Parts: sequence; C-alpha cells; structure tokens
Amino acid sequence: MSSSDQPLTSIEICAGAGGQAVGLHGAGFRHRALVEIDKHAAETLELNVVERKVWGEEEAANCQIFSMDVRDFKPTIEHIDLLAGGVPCPPFSVAGKQLGQDDERDLFPEMLRLVDELNPRAVMIENVAGLVKPFDKFVRYREDIKRELRRMNYVVCGWRLLEAADFGVPQLRPRAILVAIRRDCYRGFDWPQPKAEMTTVAQALKETMERRFADAGRPEGYEKWLKKATEAGTVAPTLVGGSKKHGGADLGPTRAKKAWGNLGVNGMGVANDEREPNLERDLGNMDLAISGPDVKRVGPMLTVEQAAIIQGFPVDWRFAGRKTARYRQVGNAFPPPVAEAVGLAIKDALERTGDLLEAPVGDLELDGTTYESGRDTLI
Repeated sequence: MSSSDQPLTSIEICAGAGGQAVGLHGAGFRHRALVEIDKHAAETLELNVVERKVWGEEEAANCQIFSMDVRDFKPTIEHIDLLAGGVPCPPFSVAGKQLGQDDERDLFPEMLRLVDELNPRAVMIENVAGLVKPFDKFVRYREDIKRELRRMNYVVCGWRLLEAADFGVPQLRPRAILVAIRRDCYRGFDWPQPKAEMTTVAQALKETMERRFADAGRPEGYEKWLKKATEAGTVAPTLVGGSKKHGGADLGPTRAKKAWGNLGVNGMGVANDEREPNLERDLGNMDLAISGPDVKRVGPMLTVEQAAIIQGFPVDWRFAGRKTARYRQVGNAFPPPVAEAVGLAIKDALERTGDLLEAPVGDLELDGTTYESGRDTLI
C-alpha cells in the first residue's frame, strides 16, 4: 500500500496480451485502464480481467479495457501513480529497418503526450534491446525523450537493459527499460537486482511435458525429452511473435531453431493445445537430431501454453483467438517477472518517506558499460 494506505494505480498503453500488466499487478499496482489496438490481445485482456476476474472483483469493475489505437485514447482518469507501456518495437528492432523516430509506427510521442496529460507520479517505458544500441540516431532519440521528460518535471532514471533470464524467466530476452519519477515525488530509485539462479527450460516445462507424453501414451518419450533438456541445462532463445504478414507461428530463424533442438523442442511450428486433436502427431520423434545445415524434427513442438510458461506468464492466464493469434500474443509479450521486478522498484521509490532529493548527476546512468554486455546496461 502507498503512504495514504491506498493501492497504487496505473494506466498502461500498448498493453498487448497483458505481460507487463500481469507483472505490475503482482508488484501491487491496480490498473485503471489498459489500451491495446490488436483485437485478439484486447480480447485476452477482457477475458482475464473482466470475465474471469483473475485479479478479483474490484479490479474487474475498475479496470477499463480500451480496444483502440493509442493515438485516439483520451484519458479522463485523474491521479495516476504510474503510466506504463511497451510501445511498438519496429522502429528500433534489429529485424526491421531501424528508422527510429522516422518510422510512422513510432508511438513514443503518444507516450509523452499522455505523460503531459496525466502527470503520473512515475513513468515506465519498455522496448526492444535495439533501442539502446549505440547508433547515433538512437542515441539522439533517447536524449530527446529524456529531455522532454525533464521538461515535464521528471527525474529520469535512465535506460537500462534488463535480461529476462536474470529474473527467473527461462528465456534469453533483453529488454530496454526507462523509468522516470516526478520531481516532487523523487526520494531515490534503485534498479532491481538479478536473481542468483536461472530457471532452465527443463525445470519450466517438466510438468507440462510429462503430462503431454502421458496423455499420448508415451511415458518413455518424456524420459528422453527430460534427459536431453536437462543435459542442455540452459534457458531458451528469445521467443518471437512474428508478423501478421508473414506465415504461421514458429520459434524463430534457423539459429534459434537449432538452439530449441538442443533443448529437445521442434521449433518448426506450434503444437495444438492439450485439449485439441493430433496431440500424438505433434509430439514427434524424440530420436531425431539436428544434422547438417537443416533443422529436422527433434521432439515435441511447444503448445501455446508452454510458450507462455517460457515467457513467464502465470498458468491461469488465458489467451483469446486461434492458435497462431494466441502464440503471437505470447511471443510479443513483455515477461511478467521482469515487469514485476521493475514495478516493485518503482513502488518502493513512490512509497519512500523523508526529504525529496535532487536529480542525480547522469540520471543514475553507469559509465563504461556497453550494449554488447547484455547485462545491467544503462545508456
């Protein structure tokens, strides 16, 4: 609870299927609005928050789901503690043309507009790791964003590159995070620290894989899978959501598929859910292995539910739409455990008492770190 014994409140734009919202809820924030343009993702939010009431009756009644373009979002809510959002990544993604602010899909101006209109106590912005690459135009754009936030009277805590695997997510997924605290609320801010141990794919999927193989009458197949995944002893490559314009769902480019193969997972597609037909076909042949330049079937494909586990979603979160639409929501999500870790750090900052502090020199940024380090980077 906040110092006034009331829950901290938040609004989130570009909410997707709720990865960031799930994490921030776990950190103690109560959502007043979730804005998302993709109809399937908006249906997912409606399904969980309003219909299934996974966060309880009060939040189901108080959280509005806006299925709309954020450019058309005109909030009437007042006194918000946190404005958060994972604005679209194509302008900065290594998979795109990296046009930055010249890309018409850039929604950072909309985030800044809402900061100006809502005047939240804190701001959290999430984006792809590419945004903190040392490209001149990206550096200038990051500075432009920070300069605008300072103009609106915020202390900018910098851009930090957080790796999902450092927070219990069984996946390599670096994300760029910006946090800013309104100057009249600033009593310091501490970035979350990585956990001591990682969660491997074998640990994360053990229960669901055992059930899938048992349901298909293949318990011996499960033992083969578990041995292979345990021997790999690592996290998964980054899940990719893919584009609506390009084919169905799979687990990424050839390099990623090979990494999945080493974990005993066939990355060529996504399996039917356990309640759907053709389960035994989807389990595949555990004895096949990768050889040469081609990626062959090496075991079961992931179900959407298993992909969601790899992304860090709680097992009771459901996704709307058909299989490919559900998988894309998962693949494009912000891992909830990372959002929760940052949310807890923001919550701690907002609930501190004592004298206000001056903005720190360098906005809490660390000198000498580089993008390539892949850990704990501030730019």
